[in-house]
Amino acid sequence: MAAVRALVAPRLVAASAFAPLHALAPRAALHSSAPRPRARVALVLSGCGVYDRTKLHEASAVLVHLSRGGAEVQIFAPDVPQMHVIDHTKGQPSESETRNVLTESARIARGKITDLARLSAADHDAAIFPGGFGAAKNLSTFAVDGKDCRVHKDVERVLKEFHEAGKPIGLCCIAPVLAAKVLRGVEVTVGHEQEEGGKWPYAGTAEAIKALGAKHCVKGVTEAHVDQKNKVVTTPAFMCETALHHIHDGIGAMVKKVLELCGK
Repeated sequence: MAAVRALVAPRLVAASAFAPLHALAPRAALHSSAPRPRARVALVLSGCGVYDRTKLHEASAVLVHLSRGGAEVQIFAPDVPQMHVIDHTKGQPSESETRNVLTESARIARGKITDLARLSAADHDAAIFPGGFGAAKNLSTFAVDGKDCRVHKDVERVLKEFHEAGKPIGLCCIAPVLAAKVLRGVEVTVGHEQEEGGKWPYAGTAEAIKALGAKHCVKGVTEAHVDQKNKVVTTPAFMCETALHHIHDGIGAMVKKVLELCGK
């Protein structure tokens, strides 16, 4: 045993001489680069329900693609009454019922939601607006007033804040009308400009967008249009009658471009 200790001891001493240097080496030095920071994205909802609020499929698709892209998401909605409540089994207004946009949006957010009045562009890298008729009824009056619509004051403020800060904005389905109204001269898409036998049932929206002073760009449902100058990214989503996975892919293209514009 003495002979073994005599052979091993010098090696242990030699190894221990290097231990302090190894212990002092920062963990990051073992890697070629530090992890990239996560993009902070604000998701703005208008309730929960296609005909009078946010379209659930679109909100869910946005959240899935943001998660896949490694983004940190905070969900917002205005604390206001809905324009009206639609009975989705009949497609007609429920005259005796009233609901709150923030409360209904909390269903999608699983309770983790913040009043839109508290959203500041300074705290986020990008903002995304899913579609659904809530964008045209609760975030604006486009469903009633068309090109003469008004945009909710906090929606208008948020759009202008992100635009002035040079931070990207993503919108899908009918939501691009919000940017068309607030950011004059912006380029957006809601898909095609002809109904094409019912495939694009809301094609007339393109003319309203032009009337608002924006430029409409024809795109397919799986595509996203990027206005590089204004950092606005749009995709048609449910403006097209097609398979759900095509809509999911188009929203994915929009989210990917928004995250690329964040530079994170």
